[in-house]
Amino acid sequence: MDIEAERGRFAEALDGPRSAVTGFRQSTGTREADRELASESNRGAAAVLGPFVRQHTVLLTTYRRNGTPVGTPVHIAVDGDRAYLRTWDETWKLKRIRHTPEVEVAPSTLRGVPTGPAIHARARILDGDEAVAAGRALARKYPLMHGVLVPLVHRLRGNTTMHVELTPVEGTAGPANSSIHG
Repeated sequence: MDIEAERGRFAEALDGPRSAVTGFRQSTGTREADRELASESNRGAAAVLGPFVRQHTVLLTTYRRNGTPVGTPVHIAVDGDRAYLRTWDETWKLKRIRHTPEVEVAPSTLRGVPTGPAIHARARILDGDEAVAAGRALARKYPLMHGVLVPLVHRLRGNTTMHVELTPVEGTAGPANSSIHG
């Protein structure tokens, strides 16, 4: 089974027809239509993240500076067209996200074995009110683990808890398409 062909078929069903040249939906030129296109894009992102709403663990694939993919199982909480994860400040995954924010996210088992197709996303490290909102979303989904245990362990170890926002993107993930290289 060709996963890329299946992903393309579902993407067109969710987002509508695309430009043959760029692969992206084209603007119609009117403000009202552009607003509708932006709204559809947000609905498309929410639809892409839909399978992750009830998913317990996902495989987050980040990329080293040399382009080597590194998979890490993490917990994820979806809130609308964004997904959030939590880690501490000294993890390698966070260091990789800082220099290459393009990532892939796939449903997985607790051990990180993928159970479904991956989506491409852009990661952004949060701070302030956004980080608090992400922490609340994770605590709602995992009350004991992310509401109590993970923040407590981070505090006891002397680490700073960091939150990362994942936004689905069109196209291919990976360092070859990254505008940020270290």
